[in-house]
Amino acid sequence: MADAPALEIEHLSHPANPSLLTIQQHVMREQRRFPNATGEFSWLFSGLTLATKMIAARVRRAGLSDILGSAGATNVQGEVQQKLDVFANETLIESLSWKETIGLIASEENDRLTAVHYGSPGAKYAVVFDPLDGSSNIDVNVSVGTIFSILRCPDGCADDPAKWVLQPGREQVAAGYVLYGSSTMLVYTSGNGVHGFTLEPSIGAYLLSHENIKMPARGPYYSVNEAYRDSFPAPYPAYLDALRRGGLGTKYALRYIGSLVADFHRTLLKGGVFLYPPTADAPGGKLRLMYEANPIAFLAEQAGGVATDGARPILDLVPDAVHQRTPFVVGSRDELELFNRMAAN
Repeated sequence: MADAPALEIEHLSHPANPSLLTIQQHVMREQRRFPNATGEFSWLFSGLTLATKMIAARVRRAGLSDILGSAGATNVQGEVQQKLDVFANETLIESLSWKETIGLIASEENDRLTAVHYGSPGAKYAVVFDPLDGSSNIDVNVSVGTIFSILRCPDGCADDPAKWVLQPGREQVAAGYVLYGSSTMLVYTSGNGVHGFTLEPSIGAYLLSHENIKMPARGPYYSVNEAYRDSFPAPYPAYLDALRRGGLGTKYALRYIGSLVADFHRTLLKGGVFLYPPTADAPGGKLRLMYEANPIAFLAEQAGGVATDGARPILDLVPDAVHQRTPFVVGSRDELELFNRMAAN
């Protein structure tokens, strides 16, 4: 019998197309940085991405279905719930509840923590989220988003949910947001840079579109609700005046959407600064530390930016309540250096 011809092998001469990398593949690739990774984190992340795809589909149909307007109730924050708030919250909880690695869920919309697989030996993570940031804007077709943070159960947390959830922002395993705008985009970090994925609706997958995002060291915009300027404490008014006068060598333009995800997304890509100062009515700030400030601050620092409560790095704050609020200043390095100098005087 004649010998079979040898099979020839052609080696791939170019790297794989990064634009075909899905969020799940990227998360699995990131897990390889940890020798003992078991794939549990990517399985958890699949629950998040599934829920956000469902929310994106509902947002796109908002004007064609009975999903706009108030749900007729208020949440624990005392804010009027929109119908989409309720849908997004329920969808995230339902999708995440199937993941055995999740012990606890904390939502901005709920008064209490939600125990999922709390007490199970395989439950290693808590997920904290704002299901639909900026939802009051949905009726006027303005971009909204979902913000999330993932925390690992520390030693001794099994019988202490407070120890599990009330961790400083530097303990976040991962954080990110999904922006429902002209396209649906997911931006996340697991402590190794910031990466953005755009939802390709024809195949239902998030594909890598913005790899290793770096916030510009200086930007052209500042973002703040100046309607409350008269009640801002020092140094905020003086700082805004300095930006408008060209204190950093350029005169800044004001851009303010009123949806944190949308305002920060612009700041992340274009540079500048976003401010939500304390006011006379909210001296402790208005944004939630765990649901909003911590995940956004983690993203900002990983992209080369800075985030503070006006005096301290946001990620160093130790929360004492799940719904704790905080002042928030986040943005490019140069703008935050100027702010910190003025705040110190």
